Amino acid sequence: MTPDTSNPSAIKGQKWLNRNILALGLTSFFSDFGHEMATSILPAFLVSIGGSPALLGLIEGASDASTSLMKLVSGWYSDRIGKRKPFASVGYFLTAAGVGAFSLAFSWPQVLLSRVIAWIGKGTREPARDALLADSTTSRYYGRVFGFHRMMDTLGAIIGPALALVFIRLMPLRPIFLIALIPSILAFATIVLLVKEKGGNRQESLHLFASIKNLPVNFRFFLIAVGVFGLGNFADSMLILRATELMTPTKGAAVATGLAILLYTFHNISYAAFSFPGGILADKIGKRTLLSIGYFLTGIVSLGFILNVASLSYLVPLFLIAGIAIAITDALERAIAADLLPENLRGTGYGTLATVNGIGDFASSAVVGLLWTSVSPLAGFGYGAVMTIIGASSLIAIRK
Repeated sequence: MTPDTSNPSAIKGQKWLNRNILALGLTSFFSDFGHEMATSILPAFLVSIGGSPALLGLIEGASDASTSLMKLVSGWYSDRIGKRKPFASVGYFLTAAGVGAFSLAFSWPQVLLSRVIAWIGKGTREPARDALLADSTTSRYYGRVFGFHRMMDTLGAIIGPALALVFIRLMPLRPIFLIALIPSILAFATIVLLVKEKGGNRQESLHLFASIKNLPVNFRFFLIAVGVFGLGNFADSMLILRATELMTPTKGAAVATGLAILLYTFHNISYAAFSFPGGILADKIGKRTLLSIGYFLTGIVSLGFILNVASLSYLVPLFLIAGIAIAITDALERAIAADLLPENLRGTGYGTLATVNGIGDFASSAVVGLLWTSVSPLAGFGYGAVMTIIGASSLIAIRK
């Protein structure tokens, strides 16, 4: 496949890192800077206003589910009108609005509303952004391009929680959400000012259900494995809350909260460090093979959190493995989709992929939270482990 020279962001001399790839990476860096700063303190903030593991699971799950239809519709409509950037730009704006709205929340329904606003933004932007990434490179470089993007995304996710760890010693939790709003606004400005896209072909006759039906058969089989895995792949904030719960009896709530945020920072460092090398490795050894390994690692992490072990020497490796697992899954699901989808249906395809993930995230976070609260951590995290390992097995079974 050769670059499209009509594309202002087309690759010259087969170089993969062009203006669009870099600008989209910076956009995600700023967005996750703000979003992860807010996410890292959200469990403690929710508890401070009367929340529980079940409520956290419900909020995270409902937020993901609320974006599912948005992801599908925005991805399809970007194919229909031949434009990606407007959807991505509006999505980053809504995410910033949701982050800022946390500072105004005084009850868990208000936290839920703020999270939903942010996640509607995520649902609006993700399919269009992923299609922009795929449109800005060639199939030869999909692994490293999506790996680079996840690396930039996660560098922001390292800085955000790290600064939150500093700020919680200096101020109440609520003002930190306003600080997190600053990089979120920078993300919106970066994509508006720096990202360019070619004029795509309008497809006025492209109807939603017809375009879903026209998705390649091998892509639909891939979605089966993604969906099964997603049913056990709960939100990262559940790991923060679990670590806080384990350490609170011996260290106190304040110290446990700070250590849990520090662990989450280590998680994101691991995520960032492996994202780009993982993408290069996937281009060489096979994307599906490495993705199945990432799915298995997620299951191992879930098994690890079943035990009531509060030692940092035990928790640090778990968070680091979780970071490696999410680096693999986030980058390679998108890279494999780019391989399987025709250019004129990439928006629809990425929207469908995101919808499947959103439904899985809702089910997994809600079920894990409810089982954890009503039965035991063994039931909640055991469920997550079983579903993610079945997802890995499904990917291996259908990869041919």
